[in-house]
Amino acid sequence: MSTKTVMRPIADRLIIRADAKETKTSGGIVVPDASADKPQQGIVVAVGPGRLMTDGTRLPMQSVVGDRVLFSTYTETITIDNEQLVLIREDDAYAILEVPGDGS
Repeated sequence: MSTKTVMRPIADRLIIRADAKETKTSGGIVVPDASADKPQQGIVVAVGPGRLMTDGTRLPMQSVVGDRVLFSTYTETITIDNEQLVLIREDDAYAILEVPGDGS
């Protein structure tokens, strides 16, 4: 029986499933994996409860599960159950991307 790890972010952290790396250019040239750019956007799969403020209140998160976000190329990825995920603070997300007609 296989069990899947449950990961819940704490504080103001997001877990993101990054888009797949491009392995072929628009001109058809295959890019070696080591040379491929890291993805800079992905889908939020888990959201922490928010940053704990000094007065004991929580600052609500702006991101929700399912949002497509833009983040830095220089983020670290983690591997959980053979899936690569990005774990960042919400402040490190640059924007929530809204594509017309996708229901966002």
